[in-house]
Amino acid sequence: MELQNTVKGALNALYHHPDDAIRMEADRWLQDFQRTIDAWQGLECCLRWFRLCFELDEKGVGDFLFQSIWESIGIQLRVIGKVADNLLHDTASNIETLIFCSQTQKQAGLWLNSLCGQQVFNFVITCMTLLKSFHKGPPKVRTQEVFNYKIAVRPDRRRSFENELASGMEIALNVLTACLNINELTEQVLEAFASWLRLRHRIPASALASHPLVLTALSSLNSDILSEASVNVISELIHYTAVRNSNAVAQMPLIQVIVPRIMSLKPQLRDLSKDEEDVKAIARLFADMGDAYVELIATGSDESMLIVQALLEVASHPEFDIASMTFNFWHNLQIMLIERDSYVAYGSEVSVEAERARRLQVFRSSYEALVALVSVKVEYPQDYADLSREDQKDFKQTRYAVADVLIDAALVLGGDTALRILYMKLIEAVSNCGQSQHTDWRPAEAALYSIRAISDFVSNTEGEVMPQIMSLLPKLPHQPQLLQTVCLMIGAYSKWLDAAPSGLSFLPPLIDILVSGMSISEETASAAALAFRHICDDCKKKLCGSLDGLFQIYQRAVIGEGPFKVSAEDSLHLVEALSMVITELPSEHAKKALEALCLPAVAPLQDIINQGPLVLGQKPARDLTVHIDRLSNIFRHVNHPEAVADAVQRLWPIFKAIFDIRSWDMRTMESLCRACKNAKNAVVMFMSPVPDILNVVCNLSTCMEFLYSMKGEEFCDVSIDETGGAGGEMAQLSGRSGCSSWKKVNVGKQWEASNSILNFLSDVFDLANSSQGKPYVTYALLALTRAYGAKALEWAKASVSLIPSNAVTEVERSRFLQALSDAAAGAAINGLMIPIEELSEVCRRNRSVQEIVQGALRPLELNMAPVS
Repeated sequence: MELQNTVKGALNALYHHPDDAIRMEADRWLQDFQRTIDAWQGLECCLRWFRLCFELDEKGVGDFLFQSIWESIGIQLRVIGKVADNLLHDTASNIETLIFCSQTQKQAGLWLNSLCGQQVFNFVITCMTLLKSFHKGPPKVRTQEVFNYKIAVRPDRRRSFENELASGMEIALNVLTACLNINELTEQVLEAFASWLRLRHRIPASALASHPLVLTALSSLNSDILSEASVNVISELIHYTAVRNSNAVAQMPLIQVIVPRIMSLKPQLRDLSKDEEDVKAIARLFADMGDAYVELIATGSDESMLIVQALLEVASHPEFDIASMTFNFWHNLQIMLIERDSYVAYGSEVSVEAERARRLQVFRSSYEALVALVSVKVEYPQDYADLSREDQKDFKQTRYAVADVLIDAALVLGGDTALRILYMKLIEAVSNCGQSQHTDWRPAEAALYSIRAISDFVSNTEGEVMPQIMSLLPKLPHQPQLLQTVCLMIGAYSKWLDAAPSGLSFLPPLIDILVSGMSISEETASAAALAFRHICDDCKKKLCGSLDGLFQIYQRAVIGEGPFKVSAEDSLHLVEALSMVITELPSEHAKKALEALCLPAVAPLQDIINQGPLVLGQKPARDLTVHIDRLSNIFRHVNHPEAVADAVQRLWPIFKAIFDIRSWDMRTMESLCRACKNAKNAVVMFMSPVPDILNVVCNLSTCMEFLYSMKGEEFCDVSIDETGGAGGEMAQLSGRSGCSSWKKVNVGKQWEASNSILNFLSDVFDLANSSQGKPYVTYALLALTRAYGAKALEWAKASVSLIPSNAVTEVERSRFLQALSDAAAGAAINGLMIPIEELSEVCRRNRSVQEIVQGALRPLELNMAPVS
C-alpha cells in the first residue's frame, strides 16, 4: 500500500503540481522506479486504481502504467529470462479496463505486442477473444517498433529484437491466417500482415506466392472496405520483391503473381466514377512497381513495355499529386539506360554500345510521350494571383519537379529532339496568344519554361528550331509572368546566341526585351538583369561595338532613372555584365570605359564624404555597401590590371575616409575589405598603395576577407598588434588557406581565436543533434581520421574512454574505434558509417544517457585572464 501511495503521489505531482521543479523531480523518480525489477507490484495496485478512475481524463496515468509494464517485462526477461505466469494473469485481469478506455488503446496495443516474444506467445493467442471484443484486431505495432527509433534501445538490442521477430514470423503469419476466419478482423489482419512484411526476405517469395494472406490481399483490391488494407499489403509485397541488388530469379514466383493483378487495375485509372483517393492508391501500386522492378523494365522486353505504358497513363493524370508518383521511376530508368554500369554484363565495348543503342531506341517513344505529357503541368493556374503564399510556393516546386523530368527525357532523347517536341507545343500556344494582354498567355509560358529547362542539353549548333524560337520572342505580349520566363530563357541560351551564325542579328531585339523586363516589375527586372549578365558574358566579343548603348542601359538601371525596377542586389548582375564586356576592349580604351563604369558607384560615396565625418558616421551601412559592393564586383571581373590599378589609386582617398570613420561598422568594413581583396587580386604588380591599405586594415578586427587575401610574403612584413582582434580571424583564415606565414602573431593568447574554434565545434555538434546533420558529422569524423591518421585515432580513443561504461559498452567502443582505424588505413567510407552512427545512436538513446555522455565530454571551464 505504501508503494502504491508513493507511485500515485508521484503521478499526481507529475501531471498536476504547479511547481516545475517538483514535476521534474517526480518525473525523475518515476523513471527510476520503472527500471526496478520489483515495480510490477506497485503497478498492479495502480492498475486497479486506474480501473476505478479512468473516466477522470487520466490519459497520462494510463500511458505511464503501460510503459512501466513494458519496462518491467523487459527487465524480467533480461534478469531472470522469463516473465512469471502469475504476474501475466494478474495483469490481464486489469488490462481490459485500459483497453476499453479510448485514451489508452494505443498503449494497450503496445503492451500486448510486448508479450509477443516466444516466452509468452501462448498468452497472446489466449488474448484473441479480448482483441475481438474491442474490435482492434491482431496487434501490428510490434513489428513497427523495429523501425521506431524513438524507443531507447541499443542497436544490438534492436537487431536482436528484429531477429527474434523474424524467428517467429512463420508462427505469426499462421496466427493471422487463422484470424481470417473472423470476418470482422480481415482488415486488421491485412494491416498486421503488411507490418510483418517490413521484415524483408524472411520467407521465400515462392512460399508467399501461394500464401492465403497474399491471395486474400490480391482478391480484396476491388473491395470498398478492404481496398486500402489490400493496397498496403501489395505495396509491401512489391518492396519485398524489389530486384535491385537482389536475386531476381528468386523473387520471380511472387512477382508473376503480383504484376498481372496490378495490371488488371489499369482501366480504373481512367474511370471517372472512381474516388480520387482510390485512383491515387492504384497509381501508387503502379509507381511502386516501376521503382521496384526498374532493372527488369530497363531490358525493354515486351512485358516491361506494358508496365511503361501504364506508368505513362499515370503520368498523364490531371492531378499532379498522382502524376508525380511516377517521376522517380523515369529518373531511375534514365540512369539505367544512360550509365555504362548498367551494361557491364555485356562485356566488349561493341556489345555494350549495341545494347545501349537498342534500349534507347525501345524507350524513345515513351520518353517523347512523357515530354508532351508533363510539359503542360507547369502551366500557371488561372487563379494564381489569388493563391496563398504557401500554394504559390507549392506550384513553384511543381515546376521544379517537372523540369527535372524534362532533363531526364533530354538525357535519353537528346536535347535537340526534346526541343523539337516542345517547339511544337510553343507554336500551338503562340497561335492562340496575340499581342493583347487579355489573350491566354499561359500555354506559351509553359512551353518556354520547358524549353528553358533543357537548355543545357541543346547543342550550340542547333539551327533548325532555335532561330525560329528567337524570332518568336519579340512578338509575345509583355505579361509579367510570361516576360519573366522569356528573359530567363534568353539568358539560358546565351551560349547558343554566341555560337549561332545569326546570333548577332538576334541580340538587339532580345536586349530590348530585357530592357522592357527591367521596367515591368521587380520579378521581371531580376530575371532580365540575370539574363543581361549571361548575354554579356557569353557574347562579349559581339557586344564590344555596342558599348555606348549598354552603358545607357547600365546607368539608367543602376541610378534608377525612369521606370527601371532593378534592385540593388540585381544591379550587381549589370555591373558584372559591363565588366566582362570591358575586359574584351583594348587596353587604351579600357581605362576610360572603366572610369565610366565606376562613376555611378563613386559619385554617391563622394557626396556622402563631402558632407563631413558626422554624416558619414551616421549613414546606414546599406547606403555605403550598395556602392562599395558594385566597385568590388568591378575589380573582380574587369581583367585589365593596369586600368584597375589606376582606378584604385584614384579611389583610395574615398576608401581611406570610410576606413577612418566607419572602422566600428562590421558590415561596411567587410564590404570594403572585399573590395580591397578583389582589387589586390586584379592588379597584381600594378597596385602601388598596398602598404597604405595594409597599415589601415591590419588593426581592424572585422577585415577577415582582406586578411585572407594578403597571406603572401608582403603581409609578413606588416606589424600587427597582438592585443587587437585580428588574431582570431587570422587563425581561422590561416587554417582555411593552409598558410604558415602568420609567424609574427601569437594566436594562442587571442580570445577570438579560441572563440572561433569553439563556435566551429558548436556548429558541428548542433548538426549532430539533428537527423539531417548526422551524416555530415560522420563524414567529417572519417575525413579527419584519414587526414590525421594516428593522431586522430589517439584523440578519438581518449575521448571515447571518458564515456562511462553504463552509457557505452566496451564492444560498442571497440567497433567505433575499429571503424576509425579502418578509415585511417584507407578503407571505403561507406562501409564504415554504421559503427559510427550506432555509437551516436547509443549516446542519444534517451535523455538520461544523453546527459551522462554530454557531462563526460563537456570541456573544462575556461578561466579567462586579461592579456597585457
